[in-house]
Amino acid sequence: MFSNIDWNVIIRSLPYLFFDGMRFTIMLTLMATAGGIVIGTLLALARLSNIPGLSQIAGTYVNLIRSMPLVLVIFWFYFLVPYIGQWITGASRPIQVGAFLSALVTFTLFEAAYFCEIMRAGIQSIPRGQVQAAQALGMPYWTSMLEIILPQAFRNMLPILLTQTIILFQDTSLVYVISVTDFLGAASKIAQRDGRLVEMYLFAAVVYFVISLAASYSVRRLQNRIAIIR
Repeated sequence: MFSNIDWNVIIRSLPYLFFDGMRFTIMLTLMATAGGIVIGTLLALARLSNIPGLSQIAGTYVNLIRSMPLVLVIFWFYFLVPYIGQWITGASRPIQVGAFLSALVTFTLFEAAYFCEIMRAGIQSIPRGQVQAAQALGMPYWTSMLEIILPQAFRNMLPILLTQTIILFQDTSLVYVISVTDFLGAASKIAQRDGRLVEMYLFAAVVYFVISLAASYSVRRLQNRIAIIR
């Protein structure tokens, strides 16, 4: 089997695979992670708040998103949102959202639900006495959250946040359903063009495995260092 593999097709395709495909994959992963953590933190604060109805709304969003397949959410946003925008704005034709924006918004909102639960666990892991001490010093609630609670929660949850980012990196391959050229999409195009499915899909699998394994090893080392600091 391996004697028939054309290694040259992989070598010739490296610039396209990494400069176009992998660059998009990494960019989408980083941007969706940053947006997901920000929105997820706000959702976590909403779920822990005492404001009537706010906790229920945030909880409903998180539970709804976590119960749906990501590929279905991508489809919905890409195909339905333009028509929803047309209905809201009264435009004569569907609003053009674009594949990249669709992928970015979808992954950000989807991952925010998972980051929310991670951050909520991190906030709840902080001893309640620290919040009470801040209140005793006259520190407002949001100030104590921003300066005392959230920094500690981020440090405690950093390994889990990074692990979720690795999962997000792997999930970005689903953007093929809206014809976005990520790393896997680039490999698929070359495979179909040159008729070299085994070579390209095997190479893509190896690249994903190596990157995910290296990132997981780095997360474990970071987790050990954080444990020592504690």
